[in-house]
Amino acid sequence: MTEQTHDDNRHPALLYHEYPRPGKLEIRATKPLANGYDLSRAYSPGVAEACMEIKANPDTAARYTTRGNLVAVVTNGTAVLGLGNIGALASKPVMEGKAVLFKKFANIDCFDIELNEPDPVKLAEIVCAMEPTFGAINLEDIKAPDCFIVEKICRERMGIPVFHDDQHGTAIVVGAAATNALRVAGKRFEDIKIVSTGGGAAGIACLNMLLKLGVQRENVFLCDIHGLVHAGREVDMNPQKAAFAQATDARNLDDVIDGADLFLGLSGPGALTVEHVARMAKRPIIFALANPTPEILPDQVREIAPDAIIATGRSDFPNQVNNVLCFPFIFRGALDVGATEINDAMQIGCVEGIAALARATTSAEAAAAYKGEQLSFGADYLIPKPFDPRLMGIVASSVARAAMDSGVAKRPMADLDAYKAGLDASVFRSAMIMRPVFEAARAASRRIVFAEGEDERVLRAASAMLEETTEVPILIGRPEVIASRLERAGLSIQPGRDFELVNPQDDPRYRDYWRSYHQIMQRRGVTPDLARAILRTNTTAIGAIMVHRGDADSLICGTFGQYLWHLNYITQILGTPERHPVGALSLLIQQEGNLFVADTQVHPNPTPEQIVETTIAAARHVRRFGLDPKIALCSHSQFGNLDTPSGRNMRGALEILDQMGLDFDYEGEMHVDAALDTDLRARLLPDARFSGPANVLIFANTDAASGVRNILKTRADALEVGPTLMGMGNTAHIVTSSITARGLLNMAALAGTPVAQYG
Repeated sequence: MTEQTHDDNRHPALLYHEYPRPGKLEIRATKPLANGYDLSRAYSPGVAEACMEIKANPDTAARYTTRGNLVAVVTNGTAVLGLGNIGALASKPVMEGKAVLFKKFANIDCFDIELNEPDPVKLAEIVCAMEPTFGAINLEDIKAPDCFIVEKICRERMGIPVFHDDQHGTAIVVGAAATNALRVAGKRFEDIKIVSTGGGAAGIACLNMLLKLGVQRENVFLCDIHGLVHAGREVDMNPQKAAFAQATDARNLDDVIDGADLFLGLSGPGALTVEHVARMAKRPIIFALANPTPEILPDQVREIAPDAIIATGRSDFPNQVNNVLCFPFIFRGALDVGATEINDAMQIGCVEGIAALARATTSAEAAAAYKGEQLSFGADYLIPKPFDPRLMGIVASSVARAAMDSGVAKRPMADLDAYKAGLDASVFRSAMIMRPVFEAARAASRRIVFAEGEDERVLRAASAMLEETTEVPILIGRPEVIASRLERAGLSIQPGRDFELVNPQDDPRYRDYWRSYHQIMQRRGVTPDLARAILRTNTTAIGAIMVHRGDADSLICGTFGQYLWHLNYITQILGTPERHPVGALSLLIQQEGNLFVADTQVHPNPTPEQIVETTIAAARHVRRFGLDPKIALCSHSQFGNLDTPSGRNMRGALEILDQMGLDFDYEGEMHVDAALDTDLRARLLPDARFSGPANVLIFANTDAASGVRNILKTRADALEVGPTLMGMGNTAHIVTSSITARGLLNMAALAGTPVAQYG
């Protein structure tokens, strides 16, 4: 790092740590404490009940306290990454950062604990004394060989997982990267020669992991600042290094590099030269992991070995070996099954989960977080990116399974698939509420046509459909464009095999399609020539004609373009007196709960009759999610206090609804706060038709509905599912340009189930 770069980074980094409040952590209460009754349960006398339960059965601490989801990050600051022995206090920002990563990536609560204790035995004794507080211990940035002593004592004495991440976290990610590097290179662990530089805790842990994966000990050559670790050497030796001592006359890196398949560097810049690379085996694998400057830069390697497979510890090169791929998720799995330790089986389970994920199709969320990077499995993509949301479910469940199989789980799970689904739901916020929809979609095999098949989000959604549903994707687009974008996105799906491709410029059904469109529109001003032009260029019209003719079951469009433009063609082609658009319904998923909002798109100023149609359709669609609708008719007027157009329309709709004998709850007209606040509504109208907050808000015009929708999305961090086009019998849905690939997958699942079965 240059001095200028350091200066450029220093000020923003300090501001980040200081404002808007010092540090990166806070503690928040998870239970209400608003009155005397709450206080009596949170503290005296109610707290005594929890205390006595734990005294009678210590395992219940995981039920009645935070211990089962609480990790301590413990250091004495003697080996802070890139900074050395800076002491306990100066290491606190690093440990706070580690705690933030635990929370961000695995929703694990964490205390950072910095101890002024250089003696490893005394340090271990302090850590052991904290066992009642924590569900697991993450040792961090303790120098070697002290870290080996501390971990050994703690693991022997404590009945909870103790994990030195500098050692084992690095080793797990290196193991995953090496697994996939050897697959790319066509080599096997059993056959390769490894040369490593470093000899510290992380380096030795990595070598031990590679042995567990199949590397032969006689094929491992370890070098440190004093040269090769060899039999009989006495300088700077410890039992961990001695385990790799070779009986040889070789004495340094230069003596052992010939024919090496894998170089593993956890040392410092310049440890490996281009001359060394030239003497390695064909298709060399070079893990230069020193930070901030690797043992050799990737560009230098490629000058001499263009086909080399390279990993570093830096984010500005491919294949960053980053512990965050491992430690949050191995702790998540260990905590959730009450593991007493993190053993070899669990670590190898973590290796296998990470490696397998890199070989799978890249997630749309990871692609969005790393826009512009090639994220398809190969030499430049050996391990997943840290922001790949699938890591939680795949890695943590692999660890939990290994803990159970190896007998260290005190709380084994009966259904690991359900556990993984729950983890996925904690990352993909739509997963839980969408579960009944996906289950219904898997029971029906419908053909879903995407009008904008060239869009990368559509391509990723189609790939995910094949994994998560039984639906058949149909993409409209130019074959060469789709092929190029599939390759760029690293997606393995192919037309003809995985999805049907409709080329608008050359499809054998073109004549039938334009004639069908002309037949529908010939008395509405559309000539044959215009019909030909539209069915050659308008992919929404093409998709709607496919549904009309029975070549597809449902159309999804709208990833670009104006909503009403798409709606025009859908109504023209698929609309009938019985089947016509009655409203657009958006589901907004929030931390506080789920909320449906309508009509956000279709009727700018609906009549009472149109409001009734929207209300009934919304109730039907809400039931698709396994929920009982509670519908509030929202207006500027509240229970008749204003004679405004919106109030009159809502009162008119209420009168019509009252005459229909409906089987769901509704009330109006009212303000949004009265709809969501039961106490307020009870004060205003004690005889209101339902209690509890409404879960559906029907507005008097699209301005209000779309405004609430957008405010919740942009200011309340709500996740949208939809909009669902109601009234069209699930034949078509129009999304908006802000939709994500997962949003499209959710819409495909909604389109994949006939609405009629929900009444």
